[in-house]
Amino acid sequence: MKIRDVVSSIEEMAPLTYQESYDNSGLLVGTYNSDVSGVLICLDVVESVVEEAIKKGVNLIIAHHPIIFKGLKRFNGSNYVERTVILAIQNNIAIYAAHTNLDSVKGGVSDRICDLIGLKNRRILSPVREDLFKLVTYVPNKFAQKVRDALFQAGAGSIGNYDSCSYSVEGTGSFRGGENTDPFVGEKGKLHLEPEVRLEIIFPKHLKGRISEALLKNHPYEEIAFDIYQLENENKQVGLGMIGELSVPEEPLLFLKRIKEIFGSACVKHTEISKKEIKTVAVCGGSGSFLLRKAINQKADIYVSGDFKYHEFFDAEGRIIIADIGHYESEQFTRDVFYEIVTKKFPNFAVYISEINSNPINYL
Repeated sequence: MKIRDVVSSIEEMAPLTYQESYDNSGLLVGTYNSDVSGVLICLDVVESVVEEAIKKGVNLIIAHHPIIFKGLKRFNGSNYVERTVILAIQNNIAIYAAHTNLDSVKGGVSDRICDLIGLKNRRILSPVREDLFKLVTYVPNKFAQKVRDALFQAGAGSIGNYDSCSYSVEGTGSFRGGENTDPFVGEKGKLHLEPEVRLEIIFPKHLKGRISEALLKNHPYEEIAFDIYQLENENKQVGLGMIGELSVPEEPLLFLKRIKEIFGSACVKHTEISKKEIKTVAVCGGSGSFLLRKAINQKADIYVSGDFKYHEFFDAEGRIIIADIGHYESEQFTRDVFYEIVTKKFPNFAVYISEINSNPINYL
């Protein structure tokens, strides 16, 4: 099995196109066509994790946080990033990261937080825009269903919790083939009118290549008339953070104590208890202060995330409770997400979760 096979299982769920512009997800060290002896899963790639991979005899590390964020101008071991990369290269160990792309999908980081807290009726807190495209094409009536089914099979036609969504209207297409044509219907050199279906269907941008391929393979015409438009609509299946509801409202202090225990936080920093009960909960793994306004606007009672700065706690203004459980603490279960993805696709393969606690923060 190749590295490409393993990482493709992750990218099927969390395409690299969903990562933020500042991010550096993907294969950072190694080559896609290298054979894989085993996988070690971690949150952060540090020297001790690479050493663990060496001891376990695996040559692919899958991490949430990219070890390389900024460009490396030299490799002389002057810091932990350079030393980690050097050690990995010396031992032929590949490093792959899925960061904000895994943050941005259902089933990803924030969704796992919702699982642990026990939230229902979940939705993306900050859906992305300009991720959806619309394909419009014109197909002879008898072939419309074949083309439609092929596009569905390629992943088009999903809107929220509905799939196989499309729109069609019947009309008449006209064309005249030139001397070097071999028209599917009509005769070259003669104007032809053909009963056709105008077919419209949407798809996310990461599937553009697959959708185009399905259209070209299944449309009967020699020259296919089609348009692809980028939409401004929100894609409510993709984006950062999540919001959901508790089955039974909880008293705020009891809720705070419960999440402290669930995530093993040494402390939970929080704003004043401004709510009588907790019902609607917003979450975001990692550094989530940038979504506070979204959580307030969507009437969350509490926002669970990490890395809030001192002055950012003032922004709650009594309208929401901020609960900072810590960056590492909020994302530690991402390792389980990776493990489930890989072992589901490759059940008989050597996959390990790192035993290294890479949290750089300690508490007295």
